[in-house]
Amino acid sequence: MRAVLEEVRIRSLGVITDATLELSGGFTVITGETGAGKTMLVTGLGLLLGARADAGSVRRGAESAVVEGRFVVAPGSRAARRAEEAGAELDDDVLIVARSVSASGRGRAHAGGRSVPVAVLSELADDLVAVHGQSEQVLLRSPARQRQALDRFAGAAVAEPLERYSAAWRRLGALDAELAEIVATARDRAAEAELLRAGLDQVEAVAPQPGEDRALAAEADRLDHAEELRAAAALAHAALTGDPLAEDAPDAASLIEAARRPLEAVREHDPHLGSLADQLAEVGYLVADAAAELASAAEAVDVDPVRLASVQDRRAQLTALVRALPAATADRSALDDDAPTGVDAVLAWAERASPRLLELDGDGDRTADLRAEREVLVAQLLDLAAEVTAARSAAAERLGELATAELPGLAMPHAQLMVQVSPAAPSAGDREQLPGLGASGADDVALLLRPSPGQAERPLAKGASGGELSRIMLALELVLAASDVVPTFVFDEVDAGVGGKAAVGIGRRLARLARDRQVVVVTHLPQVAAWADQHLRVAKAVDGQVTVSGVTALDGEERVVELARMLAGQEESGSARAHAEELLVAAAKER
Repeated sequence: MRAVLEEVRIRSLGVITDATLELSGGFTVITGETGAGKTMLVTGLGLLLGARADAGSVRRGAESAVVEGRFVVAPGSRAARRAEEAGAELDDDVLIVARSVSASGRGRAHAGGRSVPVAVLSELADDLVAVHGQSEQVLLRSPARQRQALDRFAGAAVAEPLERYSAAWRRLGALDAELAEIVATARDRAAEAELLRAGLDQVEAVAPQPGEDRALAAEADRLDHAEELRAAAALAHAALTGDPLAEDAPDAASLIEAARRPLEAVREHDPHLGSLADQLAEVGYLVADAAAELASAAEAVDVDPVRLASVQDRRAQLTALVRALPAATADRSALDDDAPTGVDAVLAWAERASPRLLELDGDGDRTADLRAEREVLVAQLLDLAAEVTAARSAAAERLGELATAELPGLAMPHAQLMVQVSPAAPSAGDREQLPGLGASGADDVALLLRPSPGQAERPLAKGASGGELSRIMLALELVLAASDVVPTFVFDEVDAGVGGKAAVGIGRRLARLARDRQVVVVTHLPQVAAWADQHLRVAKAVDGQVTVSGVTALDGEERVVELARMLAGQEESGSARAHAEELLVAAAKER
């Protein structure tokens, strides 16, 4: 089953208040008076397919414009897989897509009942609908669009090597940017490396230990007050044990023992006093232990001027190191209470600086590696560009032949369309070793027209009149459409500027395309409309709006009347009606 667009509903968009298009397979034409809103239907379809939203298109007085589309998609198709990957839910292979645009410019997109980015609608559109219009004809005059048209026609033969080429081109760009950054900042990086190296040398020479500055500060404080510390310990010891040089001097231990003895004697008569005697005994043990500790502390205090001088020298070294590396100790504590300070901050800096210095010292090796990789990439790009050029050249010949074959049916029996693939001219922005190569390969693509045998071919925009250009563009679009994989094509007045026999040829060709695709065409030409399988007419109400009843499916006599209006502007004209019936009969015979 091939996918098909079954229905489009548009509300509050331009002149359209509320209109619904129910579409069938095959060839559908949409006609109506100028300004009736036909093109707005195409605009709505474009919004549904991810086109840029314009708040100015919201109908005056409305809060937002809304477009909804109903697609039937083939199970397991790429469109179905993409929709499911986006989180959309399909109901019996039906995918509902919606887009809203508010008067303030904000918009939303939905697919299968799920809110999705607008880009998802664009991705789905690649597999569901291709829109061809007069704007594309103008765009096809640019060399870039001509190259894109050729690549689209060539299909996988160009797409596959071009994808590999594009990946290599992007990698080359990143590689060149990295090389340029290394070269441009070489002086700064060398200066940074020198500073890091000098700082690490200082750290290595001093060899600080974690917390060393704090430990030395505490030791220096003890050494500087050694006499005071010894005297304090001795006095405290004497207070607990008594002064051995003084007779009958009271001491804490004797007093505590004197208090305990009478309580011990009456223990058996009063448990509470017995408990207090035990407490005093325990206090006595503690006092004895403290006295022993004080005696040891007094003896341990060392008055050592040599050690004090050594500690002060080491502290001076550490202070000088901390001051010499301001980047390591720059008020880090103001940013983080747990950040290291002093020597610890210096050691933390050294831990970070070592790998950074290795990185900077490795710039030379990195540059050599990058240049070696670049040489390999350049060789790959040249090979891939040659492969893309060969595929383009082969496709260009086929595209020219097929487009030329369409021209006789469009009243240009002697014209020839050629697609020229030539080496791209070098430019000032070309990368080293790659003159003429760009993001899309090494080719310039140009569409050339030879109006008749013996005449020189000229660029398309210069070699055709307005009407001829429309027909040539249509021939090219028909060929490109036949090579597209999408199931639905929408043509918006691509037949402008033609008429008569050429218009009949356009209708015939669109009908042929619709044999295995869904084709929707907005047209002013009755010769084209006569070939359709379904004919929809858009008409405005008296107030100038298109409402639900403004889109009508025509059949039988109503279709004859509409074609007569398109032919002569007079629905009741006998000759116009006869001509309309003749067009319908002729088209029916060929279909």
